[in-house]
Amino acid sequence: MAEYIVKAKPYEYEFDLDKTALIIIDMQRDFCASGGFGEKLGNDITPTRAIIEPLQRVLEAAREKDMFVIHTREGHRPDLSDCPPSKLRRGKIQGAGIGDMGPMGRILVRGEYGHDIVDELKPIEGEPIIDKPGKGSFYQTDLDLLLYNRGITHLIVTGVTTHVCVQSTIREANDRGFECLMLEDCTAAFDPRDQEASIRMIHQQGGIFGWTTESKHLLEALKG
Repeated sequence: MAEYIVKAKPYEYEFDLDKTALIIIDMQRDFCASGGFGEKLGNDITPTRAIIEPLQRVLEAAREKDMFVIHTREGHRPDLSDCPPSKLRRGKIQGAGIGDMGPMGRILVRGEYGHDIVDELKPIEGEPIIDKPGKGSFYQTDLDLLLYNRGITHLIVTGVTTHVCVQSTIREANDRGFECLMLEDCTAAFDPRDQEASIRMIHQQGGIFGWTTESKHLLEALKG
């Protein structure tokens, strides 16, 4: 019998704490801070900033329950040898692209200030950081191994951006048999239309890729 039951769409989400991981995707300065890659591409970063506070509450609750927490960062080697030429070409918009110098160092390059996670959500000891070269968190990473070794079957998914890295990760996880719950107010897209469409895509057709809910429902379940 499930340890926790969360009000969600399209129906309740059930999980056991010791088989569940919280994944925080790409809450990096390059996406969530002024002068980062997201803003350089002409996006309004207000939505990605807005989810930091509710995500802090979820992270705090997860840590109190000793839930397994994983952070991811999208970025590349300094020589960009792991970045496909097609990605480099498409990323150069409005004079800024991957590997170019920005206000926080080279954009989306590992080890640069902008590549790191925002201060409000800094990982603590015991929380793995997955550095990924692609959109999905499973691609060219050891995430699958980390989850398998812990006996994880359920994922609570948060972070940015909802229609790109978050949705890619959920789709990858679904194909691997994981049961995913996406927190709507702890994920964000630069365009509200992309956020709304992504939420619908996840839970439609009886939960074709998983479940979605607001963080308050998860927090209520964890307190119960």
